[in-house]
Amino acid sequence: MKFKLAALTLALLASGAAFAQATDTVAKAKASGVVTMGVRDSSGALSYTLGDGKYVGYHVEICQRVIANLEKAAGRKLEVKYQPVTSQNRIPLVQNGTVDIECGSTTNNATRAKDVAFLDTTFVEEVRIAVKANSGITSVAQLDGKSVATTTGTTSVQTLRKNERATHVNFNEIFGKDHSDSFLLLESGRADAFVMDGSILAGNIASAKNPADFKIVGEVLSVEPIAIMIRKDDAGLKKIGDDTIKNLIKTGEINKLWDKWFMQPIPPKGTRVGLPVSESTKAAWATPNDKPMEDYAKK
Repeated sequence: MKFKLAALTLALLASGAAFAQATDTVAKAKASGVVTMGVRDSSGALSYTLGDGKYVGYHVEICQRVIANLEKAAGRKLEVKYQPVTSQNRIPLVQNGTVDIECGSTTNNATRAKDVAFLDTTFVEEVRIAVKANSGITSVAQLDGKSVATTTGTTSVQTLRKNERATHVNFNEIFGKDHSDSFLLLESGRADAFVMDGSILAGNIASAKNPADFKIVGEVLSVEPIAIMIRKDDAGLKKIGDDTIKNLIKTGEINKLWDKWFMQPIPPKGTRVGLPVSESTKAAWATPNDKPMEDYAKK
């Protein structure tokens, strides 16, 4: 009986340690020597693939800075694994521990904050509409009777439907599995418009065969804080991440990263996204915070 109790105690202690590591990335990294970064194949200049398992972008580079500080906290060199995620699976993969830090293009909103946590906002996005330059479409009202592409698992079409300018505008939704797939729907003529974060639209247009064939039009549908996502109750990584971002802002390094990824030619084709820092993003940098999208809507 004593042996069984001892065995049970050890099992409970082991499971407790495993549970602690499940939400404590610092402890998990210290024990395993590995950290897994969630990345996107086509999230504009925020996070995209160069092929052969290589990922780059504004958020990827910020995450690399966070991981450098995570290594210091873990007291060891960490192997960084890159895990491609989609709009549909990114939250479950963070929740179940497959991904430790998600470095894509995720909107911080109140619903998602029930399941995951976000680092301080690094990018404030404006949801817009991309169309073919010769389409004649210039506003939300002209989407009536049209086919509108968006990416599965994103909030963009919901945002469009809630916009007061879309009242009585009836359109057909077509879903792409990722942003490049959604842009292909527009490029191939299967969709008349692609509704998504402006930076993602700009990034996909810049990478298109003929960028001049497309343009971003219409009203700003919503303003959304985009942030790096981590597991809920992961206090250690939250502090490391927020401190890293605050230091990037304080030193002016975040401005350099913005210029590198949004204003200068970027690989693989040397194209420019050409997206200056918005006033909303500057305001988020001025007072670092992890406020959700709903707080922006109150303004």
